Amino acid sequence: MPSASTEAPTTVGAVSAIAPSASPSASPSASAVDSRVAPGGPGYRRMSLALFLAGVATFALLYSTQALLPLISDGFGSTASAASWTVSAATGALALFVLPMSALSERFGRRTLMTASLAVAVTVGLLIPFAPSLGALVVLRAVQGAALAGVPASATAYLAEEVRPKALITAIGLFVAGNSVGGMSGRVVTGWVAQEWGWRVALGVLGLIAVGCAVAFRLLLPAPKHFVSGSPRPAVLARTVRTHLANPLLRRLYAIGALFMTVFGAVYTVIGYRLTEAPFSLPQGVIGSIFLVYLVGTVSASTAGRLVGRLGRRGALYLAGGTTTAGLLVSLSDSLVLVLLGLVLITAGFFAGHAVASSAVSHTAREGRAQASALYQSAYYVGSSAGSTLGAVAFHAGGWAGTVSLGLLAVVGVVSITVLGTRAARAERRVTAAY
Repeated sequence: MPSASTEAPTTVGAVSAIAPSASPSASPSASAVDSRVAPGGPGYRRMSLALFLAGVATFALLYSTQALLPLISDGFGSTASAASWTVSAATGALALFVLPMSALSERFGRRTLMTASLAVAVTVGLLIPFAPSLGALVVLRAVQGAALAGVPASATAYLAEEVRPKALITAIGLFVAGNSVGGMSGRVVTGWVAQEWGWRVALGVLGLIAVGCAVAFRLLLPAPKHFVSGSPRPAVLARTVRTHLANPLLRRLYAIGALFMTVFGAVYTVIGYRLTEAPFSLPQGVIGSIFLVYLVGTVSASTAGRLVGRLGRRGALYLAGGTTTAGLLVSLSDSLVLVLLGLVLITAGFFAGHAVASSAVSHTAREGRAQASALYQSAYYVGSSAGSTLGAVAFHAGGWAGTVSLGLLAVVGVVSITVLGTRAARAERRVTAAY
C-alpha cells in the first residue's frame, strides 16, 4: 500500500506498491496539491468536524437496532437469528448500493450526495419506530441502509481530493472515529431509553439525534475546491471497477476489510444476548453502556497514522489482527471484567485495522477513487452483514464459543492475506534488485 506521502516508493500494508505520481488521472496538479487543506489550515477543523458528525449519524443509524435485538426478539416473538436481520438488512443494502452511489458522487459531487443520503436516512429513521411487524422493520432498515450508502461512498473520496496526502490517514482516521462514536452513542442511548420506555421510543430518540448531526454536517462542510465531475455511464463505471479489481493490492485490502468487519459484526450482534443470560443477567441499560467500549475505537482509529509511521502498514495490520485475536480469546471467560477487556481489545484491533486498510485504498487508486473506496465499503459491509447473521447462527449452535470461533477464522484470514502480501513485497524487491 502506498504510504501517506506520494513522493517515494514504499513497502507497506499487504503488499509493496509504487505510490501514484501526480498526474491528471491520479491526483491534482502540483499547484492543486499545494492548495489542498493541511492540518491547522483554513477549513480543516470545520471539514473534520463535519465528517466526524456524518460518521456519527451514519453508524448510529446503521446499527441502531443492534443493542436492542433481545427486546426486538421479545416484542415480535422472534428468534435471535430472525431479529439479526434488522442489522443485516441495513448493512447488506449499504454494501449493495455503495458502488452505484459512488458513481452518482462522481456526477453530482461528494457533498451533494452525502447531504441527500443523510436526509433520506434520517427521514426513514423517524418512521422506523412505527414499524408494525418484524418484516416491515427489516424492509425499512434495508431502505435506510441503501440511503446511508452515499456517505461512505463519498467521504473518503472527498478527503482524498481536499486534504494533502500526508494528512490523509489522520483525516480518514477522524471520520472512522466518528463512526465509532456514532456506534457507541447510538447503542448507549437506545439501551437506557429502551429500559424505561421500550425499543420504539429509543429508536425515535436516536432518529432525532441523527437529524441534528445531519443538519450540522451540511452547515459545516466546506464546498469542495478540487472535485471534477466525471461520467456515471455504466460502461465507464464497469471499466473503472474492473481496473480496481484487477489490482492485487486492492483485492487484498477489500478482503481484509470484509474479514475484520465479520469479526466485529458477529461480536456486537451477539453480545447483547450473551449478557442478558446467566451468569451475567444484565439489564438493557447496562448492556447499552457496554458499548462505551467504542471509545477505544475512537482512539485507535484516530491514531492509526502514528501507528503506521512506527510499524508500517503491514506491521499495523499484524498488530490489529493480534489484538483482535487476544480479545476474542479473553472474552471466553465468565468473568464480566474479562469479557469487557476482551471487547476493548477486539474494538481497538478492529478500528485500527479498518482505518489502516481504508486509507490505503484511497492512496492506491490512481483514478476513480470514489469507486475504489466504494468497493472497499461494499466488501466491508458484506462482512458486517455476514458477521451479524453468521454470528447469531453460531451463537444459537454453540453459544459464545461458537461466535468466537467464527471470529478467529476471520482473523486467520486477515493474517494470511497480509502474509501473502509480505511475500509478494519480498519477491518484488528481488525482481527490482535484479534490474
